[in-house]
Amino acid sequence: MKKKLLALAEKHGTPLFILDHEKIRKNYRIFKKNLPRVQCYYAVKANSNQEIIKTLFDEGSSFDVASYNEFMQVYEYLKHFEEKDKDFFIWDKIIFSNTIKDPETLRKIKRYRPLVTYDNSDELKKIKGHCDTAGLVLRLKVPDTGSQVEMSSKFGAEPGDANHLIRQAFDAGLVVEGLSFHVGSQCTNFDNYTAALAITSEIFHEARKKGYNPKIVDIGGGFPVPYDAQVPRFEKLAQLINAECQRLFPEDIEIIAEPGRFIVATAATLISEIIGKARRDGKIFYYINDGVYHTFSGVVYDHWIPNFHSFGRGEKEVCAVVGPTCDSFDKVSLSEQLPGNLGIGDYLYTENIGAYSIASSTKFNGFDGARIIHIY
Repeated sequence: MKKKLLALAEKHGTPLFILDHEKIRKNYRIFKKNLPRVQCYYAVKANSNQEIIKTLFDEGSSFDVASYNEFMQVYEYLKHFEEKDKDFFIWDKIIFSNTIKDPETLRKIKRYRPLVTYDNSDELKKIKGHCDTAGLVLRLKVPDTGSQVEMSSKFGAEPGDANHLIRQAFDAGLVVEGLSFHVGSQCTNFDNYTAALAITSEIFHEARKKGYNPKIVDIGGGFPVPYDAQVPRFEKLAQLINAECQRLFPEDIEIIAEPGRFIVATAATLISEIIGKARRDGKIFYYINDGVYHTFSGVVYDHWIPNFHSFGRGEKEVCAVVGPTCDSFDKVSLSEQLPGNLGIGDYLYTENIGAYSIASSTKFNGFDGARIIHIY
């Protein structure tokens, strides 16, 4: 593997972001195999690279989009469809899971009769005014204790307000198609799923008793990526979800999910280059040509713990790895075990960096992001 990575770095230069599409396909198929009842909507925000969307489109994936631009990235592959097939795909295989949408976006998507989420009364009024063709999914606030990125402080209706929000939607002439939740990204506390499914089930059955007939349960994302050996196995979580869904919900509903990180995190490797070296307060600082404003943006936005590996050998010590910008905030890690004898021009590589990395990269200080190459 190291020889192959070195050859790619020498050929293409650095920083180099290598996307393995076979790994993307494998992760998608693992998800489908272990959750056969669940329709997989890839969360485009995790990595919106167009080639990833094409690979998953060809696999038969559905898509979770957060904006009109993400929607159009998927729509690109529908242009050759007949109008009725295009409309069905959009209704059946795309969801706008961002609970807050600006009026302009709503006006643009009205013609497509989309599936959209909401979690408050003001959003309902906005949807009624600008996109009354939409099918609605009410997002619920659920526990997210122990997840890498929490969601409940910003999204989700209080369960006690759910019945009112469902009734309000129908009173406005809109249709609530289902309920959704998100237990937080990289959820390793499976009790969150158990609690969320129980909360959703109670509201779901109460709505059916009142004649509202919801048909969709969206279990969101959060499915854990094996970043290290301590992360509980996805297969174990899938067994729990399958059992709880069978116990709590009738067979006639559609269960969907929005995995993002799970699909792409393990599908990318980054090669960076040491462009500077200094000893500061007794610790070696390796300055590389990538950083937290670029491919390592997930260290800031995603609470991601980076990893670095060297191609060269030598006695290891605790080193800092920092980015190329003039901002002192641009420190990727202050505690990496790396050989102390690495020099300017040597390469480092980072694994499992496919999610929330290039998606949130900037051009701060005028530095371009990593070059992206695809392996199929």
